[in-house]
Amino acid sequence: MRYTDEQAEIVLKYIADNQTPNDPASLRLRKMWMSLLATRVRMLAGAVRNMVGDTVVAGPFKGMRMTAEASAHYPCHLLGTYEHELHPAFEKVIAGPYTRILNIGCSFGYYAVGLARRMPHITIDAFDIDPDARRKCADMAALNGVQDRVRIAGEFRGEDFAAYASEKTLAIVDIEGAETALLDPARYPALGKIDIVVELHDLMRPDISQTIAARFAPTHNIEIVNNRTILPNLETLLPPGQTLDPFDHLLLGWEGRDGPTPWGVFTVKAA
Repeated sequence: MRYTDEQAEIVLKYIADNQTPNDPASLRLRKMWMSLLATRVRMLAGAVRNMVGDTVVAGPFKGMRMTAEASAHYPCHLLGTYEHELHPAFEKVIAGPYTRILNIGCSFGYYAVGLARRMPHITIDAFDIDPDARRKCADMAALNGVQDRVRIAGEFRGEDFAAYASEKTLAIVDIEGAETALLDPARYPALGKIDIVVELHDLMRPDISQTIAARFAPTHNIEIVNNRTILPNLETLLPPGQTLDPFDHLLLGWEGRDGPTPWGVFTVKAA
């Protein structure tokens, strides 16, 4: 997949417009590199949607439909490789005894809608402080016919955990570094009774994983799941005889991370 000269000019202008001359050279180089990756991945995302349509082709949420807006930036969502490191954990969730699921930082609804489809007996409470994210999540829920079981709201506060502690609850948390303030069982004791899957933004502060894991060690089984690269399986998707540039193949699995963001999978210890 090659850029035309016209497309290349657009990309080069985008990179130039996002440079700040007073930044250190190392930062300018990193911004340029990330801009190049992002524009290439966005182009690949459009190509994948043209190839497979609007339906996730693999992974725990295979068969989920995605709006054009939700699938515009990363092909890994439609390919079903998104956060592939967590797929075993979510299959256990789907087979588990949960009666309540919280998705705090729901974004466009990949997990909220995906779990609502796989767990038809569950209502998902989805929260996001971004109104645009809430709108996208609502659109995804409607597209998949689960809008009656995905309840969308704004900010989730630590005090709100108390309303979920009496049931078998899972909290899925992805709040861009704010997990250090929210996931504090000393302040919010109800957390001691709730299972958690949390994205830990060590790229913002290297000790986040250790800090939060230590807080939950007395009450929970602790598993830290590290990021690792994946090459999506394209054998059944590409036409016979067609190959893909190896660099583009690698980018199909890219999720835009520019540092370590491991996950914590914390399950309440048996009494």
